[in-house]
Amino acid sequence: MAQSSIPTTELFWSLVDKGDRKFSHIRDLPNFGRSRNDAEFQKLFKIYTQLWMMQQEHRQKLMEAGLKRWEIGEIASRIAQLYYGQYQKTSDSGHLHEAYVFYEAILTREYFRDASTAANGLPPEAHLANKQLRFYARFLVVCLVLGRRDMVTRLAHQLRTLVDECKRNTQELEIKEWKHVVQDIIRFLKHDSPFMNMRPLRYSFVYDNHPDYLPVASFGKSRKGLVLRNAILSSYCHNEVKFAELTLDTFRMLQCLEWEPCGSFSLSIPVDSSGNGTGPNRINLQQDIRDPMLPPNPQKVILYRPTVTHFLVVLATLCDDLPPDWILLIYLSASVSFGEHIPSPLSDGVFVDDGKQGGTNSDTTATPAFPITYPLQPSRESKKGKGKKEESCLWLGSLGTTGSFGSGPNNLYPCDLIPFTRKPLFLIIDSNSSHAFKGIYRQEKGDTIAILLSPASSAPNVSASKDSVNGQGVSQFTLFLTAPVQAFSILLGVSGMCMDKEIYKSAEKLLSLALREWEKAMLTSDELHPTWIEVLGDPFLRRLLLRFVFCRAVLALYTPTFHQEEFLPVCHPGLPDSVSPTSAFSESAVLGFATFLGVRKHFTFSEGASPRQCFADHFLHGRDSSTDVNELASAEREPRLTDTAS
Repeated sequence: MAQSSIPTTELFWSLVDKGDRKFSHIRDLPNFGRSRNDAEFQKLFKIYTQLWMMQQEHRQKLMEAGLKRWEIGEIASRIAQLYYGQYQKTSDSGHLHEAYVFYEAILTREYFRDASTAANGLPPEAHLANKQLRFYARFLVVCLVLGRRDMVTRLAHQLRTLVDECKRNTQELEIKEWKHVVQDIIRFLKHDSPFMNMRPLRYSFVYDNHPDYLPVASFGKSRKGLVLRNAILSSYCHNEVKFAELTLDTFRMLQCLEWEPCGSFSLSIPVDSSGNGTGPNRINLQQDIRDPMLPPNPQKVILYRPTVTHFLVVLATLCDDLPPDWILLIYLSASVSFGEHIPSPLSDGVFVDDGKQGGTNSDTTATPAFPITYPLQPSRESKKGKGKKEESCLWLGSLGTTGSFGSGPNNLYPCDLIPFTRKPLFLIIDSNSSHAFKGIYRQEKGDTIAILLSPASSAPNVSASKDSVNGQGVSQFTLFLTAPVQAFSILLGVSGMCMDKEIYKSAEKLLSLALREWEKAMLTSDELHPTWIEVLGDPFLRRLLLRFVFCRAVLALYTPTFHQEEFLPVCHPGLPDSVSPTSAFSESAVLGFATFLGVRKHFTFSEGASPRQCFADHFLHGRDSSTDVNELASAEREPRLTDTAS
């Protein structure tokens, strides 16, 4: 029978049923590798597009036939989920913006309003309330990644209010899970908001060099340039700050590996609560703000507490698909801790904690008990009585599969990565046992791997306390790689709430000057390893490497950690001496930066060290020009970081 002869309502409900079956199937498919079932996605997307158009054209007839407003919202939510799923597969920010458009339509048009209110004095059905709660959780993730913090704050407040309203009508177990979701987002924002709106984590042409104008090595070591197009980001830490499947560390690294649309961080689109001019019928948001000249974002696979088997499957798939001129970034964040808990997922893929905690949380004033997870194990004596030291590894264990130390099925050893070095790799390990992975260097099966390893211990903050924003669950090394000025400020015990924006902008410019000088020193050095020459061809990897140099110099000259190996990050292959922490320029750069921010007293410099004239010129901009470099170097003031706290 021709489709046109089928009654509209019957066709609509048949498409809804067909869409439900296909959606349940495609939601569980992997979002990496060649077999991503793009054809299946297109078929499913076509179904929901048709449903959306039908409800627009035949709204009255469908409503009379029993269509509820929340069911319209469910269609819009499915479309948004499909767009976000495509963003996860491709890292195309256009899909992320489209997901935002549909989620915003649901919010502003209140499609789920009747799902949370009583009808005829009867409580709403629990599954409808859960649909609305899941909508808020998904929309929050999209807004976080998109950088729409105004909407994040609004949604977090509304989610909390909705959970409170649902207490009377929802099973105790379910409401307990959602209370943990609310506390997750509160904790996430507490740790990530101090420097909000200071500058984007993404690569922005306002702050970073355009890739077409990056300087190149000036000596005759011409080799192929590698391009970052794939990345695996995984975090498996004790008490880590997270929301849904997005931990704070992977969230920062995710954004650090993307382009800022139009290079415009200041762009702000007001939230229209009236619903007029918003939602899927308005002008395409992607066309409004996305620069078509931007290169594609590197594709990223985020693995939330993966098993070793799953991690290796993903790694093998991506390596197999990697073209010769591409490089794969592997980011693993982990810490040495033990526990007996894993999260339980809601049926729709929103992960929450079930509250069965195996340890304590130092941040109990604002958060619930959070999962204890199972990452890195330090080298320790074998329990088999042979006195044999076991190899340090990443422990990606789960409940019931702990095994014995050094021999469990969920231990990721450095040697596990060696077979994949047949392809170009850029490895970042953020762990207090990261040193174990230096053994991969010179064991490669192909080109030399580029490795950045975190310190064994985090440097103590100047004014650290249990209530500090840099408390448990936040990585100092990852913060230096993704937001170095923030990391420097927090190291000195200062929150972004206490810093004037103009001072922060000046600090960013000063850091840019230093990074360009380090960049010049590396590119003009005959000691620069060919691997780094290849890596420096990619703007994202170049920025990570330069920030690593800054991090190493700061921690080496910071008085509490002064040249103590335990607190210093390392890289392999080694970098030229001209960018080492002991070089004259490195001391000059850190001295100029610390003096500008008024925190020089917390650092130890060699006798006679002084900022270079370029830093002095920046610091003295707008001041009496008679002040010279020596005066700048000897300046002792109250820290400028806190003089605007009032």
